[in-house]
Amino acid sequence: MFSRFLTSALFAGASAGLLTGLLQLYFVQPVLLHAELYETGALVHFGADPVSAHPDLPGFDAVRDGLSLIFTMLTYTAYALILLAAMSLGEERGAVIDGRWGILWGVAGFVAFHLAPGFSLAPEVPGVAAADITARQIWWFATAAAALVALWLLAFGKGWGAWIGAAVLLMAPHVVGAPEPESFSGPVPTEIGALFAARALGIGLAAWVLLGSFAGFFWQREGAQSA
Repeated sequence: MFSRFLTSALFAGASAGLLTGLLQLYFVQPVLLHAELYETGALVHFGADPVSAHPDLPGFDAVRDGLSLIFTMLTYTAYALILLAAMSLGEERGAVIDGRWGILWGVAGFVAFHLAPGFSLAPEVPGVAAADITARQIWWFATAAAALVALWLLAFGKGWGAWIGAAVLLMAPHVVGAPEPESFSGPVPTEIGALFAARALGIGLAAWVLLGSFAGFFWQREGAQSA
């Protein structure tokens, strides 16, 4: 059982992490590099002269980009361990676990780790105003944990009590409110921040769909081989 769990998580996490890392390098990293030009003062928003929306950015860097890919693969391997732990518990309760049903599990992971926190604490580029990082981290973890429990109650809970509890858990962090900065400032144009948030959430959804599908596929395959 442990071998099946670990093997499935490693293959699913590494595969999804590699594909996600490549998507991030193509779609997200250029936005971050663009924002850093404003953060460092190399570009000035609303200055005396108009600024091109398509400046020259640093090209491929083997060390930077390679480390980014490795870190993303490790991150999604950790996510795969969490996801497969939930899948194995779900299987004990009658859920079908395979590549197709794994997509739904992946969407649930996206909701818990990206959409629910991002509803009040959107992904941010460098150089924008932000609240204390410790307060934001505490709120993020609490929101993700509440969303995980809520989704489990929606999927496996029975009766109105479980469903109402799930709704309360999903809403509570946002009713309390995410930590906010004392004032809004920063050199980065809002268009760059909006593009970054949209791409971060979009790639997050793609990543979790891939992770869920791979996790379900490898879990089913490893189970068939060990049967």
